[in-house]
Amino acid sequence: MSQQRMQGQPMIIMGDDAQRVKDKDAQEHNISAARAVADSVRSTLGPKGMDKMLVSSMGDITVTNDGVTILQEMDIDNPTAEMIVEVAETQEDEAGDGTTTAVAIAGELLKNAEDLLERDIHPTAIIKGYNVAAERAREEVDDIAIDVDPDDEDLVRSVAETSMTGKGSELNKELLSGIIYEAIEQISVAADDGSTVVDMESLNIETQTGRSVSESELLVGAAIDKDPVHDDMPSEVEDADILLLNEAVEVEETEADTQVSVDDPEQLQKFLDQEEEQLREKVDQIVDTGADVVFCQRGIDDMAQHFLAKEGVLAVRRTKKSDMEFLKNVLGAAIVKDLDAASADDLGTGSVTRDSDDELFYVESDSDEALGVTILLRGSTDHVVDEVERGISDALDVAAQAVTDGRVLPGGGAIEVELADRLRSFADGVEGREQLAVEAFADSLELVPRVLAENAGLDSIDTLVDLRAAHEAGDQLAGLNVFTGEVEDTFDAGVVEPAHSKEQGLNSASEAANLVLKIDDIISAGDLSTDKGEDEGAGAGGMGGMGGMGGMGGAM
Repeated sequence: MSQQRMQGQPMIIMGDDAQRVKDKDAQEHNISAARAVADSVRSTLGPKGMDKMLVSSMGDITVTNDGVTILQEMDIDNPTAEMIVEVAETQEDEAGDGTTTAVAIAGELLKNAEDLLERDIHPTAIIKGYNVAAERAREEVDDIAIDVDPDDEDLVRSVAETSMTGKGSELNKELLSGIIYEAIEQISVAADDGSTVVDMESLNIETQTGRSVSESELLVGAAIDKDPVHDDMPSEVEDADILLLNEAVEVEETEADTQVSVDDPEQLQKFLDQEEEQLREKVDQIVDTGADVVFCQRGIDDMAQHFLAKEGVLAVRRTKKSDMEFLKNVLGAAIVKDLDAASADDLGTGSVTRDSDDELFYVESDSDEALGVTILLRGSTDHVVDEVERGISDALDVAAQAVTDGRVLPGGGAIEVELADRLRSFADGVEGREQLAVEAFADSLELVPRVLAENAGLDSIDTLVDLRAAHEAGDQLAGLNVFTGEVEDTFDAGVVEPAHSKEQGLNSASEAANLVLKIDDIISAGDLSTDKGEDEGAGAGGMGGMGGMGGMGGAM
């Protein structure tokens, strides 16, 4: 409880359950919470990174080393820690990959800022220095970046393979990177300014279990995991006119609950005949449009199924909304919501084939203007295919970013060491205490090669010394080969990252660190943490260590 005295009497400002942490204690609390989050994902970084097993309160198991997935699945209940999780989510939304790197750098920035705070450097000076350093680093990224030709298959595939290395999709990265390149090539369009735009809305990923990842493939068109609604319907239709319907082919229900009493079998038969006539009318409307195939988002009555089968129309019901939207792109068709207004103009044209082994419909458009490809991912189990899907989704995003943005960078920690070297030279010209913050920013970037070396079982200090020596000698593409432990030109070795991802990571990490450093007072309406276990007496700044997937103390 916080009080002020007014005319000799205490005035209550905060409730009994409220907590307030101020000044240095608040800074320590926030930095500890943020670093705990960053430390939790560090061991997943790089090709030699380890996986985490996440078990939800419902018993669902996720095995992954994807940074954003780990942080989203963890039961984090600390406001500062959640701010760092937002770094990963923003990185995922904007760049598609690099989430672990961004979070790790944010944690290291705060760790180095804590050292400066202990030397009585004011937070505003640190924040200003970090802002200057981040801006300079982004400029240097653009200077170092190497231009990408969208038609350079080897380079685009290298970007995808770099993203997949160390993940569940790594063993089949050559096959999958080829699929990714072909998919991006199919859905790339030229913008008015001559640049290339990758339309990711025209790409869909379907998964299947029970088969090897090496059997994954790219389909030009859509794959719909459904069965025909009637055994007498055709399973394949060439040169089909396809109707996408978002209206139930069922007897229309009354708006209000009604009860019908009949005292004559003829009345009941008449009532049933009217229902049949209503269904017959709906089927006739479908047939009148010229449709050979119907994908319906809603239900289809058994009687209507019979009528459609007699007309030779292939019908699929309960098609997922996402599949309907994708079919709309693939076929260039409209989604009809009212059969009364449906016409031949609403139909798309294409071929529909049935894979009886996979129990899938393959839908391919006849139009050259329609866009749409499907990556059919296969895996032995649900856990395997889910992790492969996460890996290939990230690889798709970064490869598309490389094609769209047109710039790439060497990986293996090369860019971080080069930026750190340039920032230290830049710091010599920065006046005041901000110079120390710029140097701290440079030190923070070198966390990436250090962690890459640690996760590969290498000596991080020796590795960093060798990398620094190579860059000081002018080799700005020198990075760590985690498989051999040697320092080499990682760009030539095919370890390539998109420049946009790196710029976004620098932005997210520096802004999150600055946001945390700006706070000097925490006022909570209740307990700052909900975990009342062994760490209850740790106080506001007592954050339990978070080694691996261990407890987060007060932050969890």
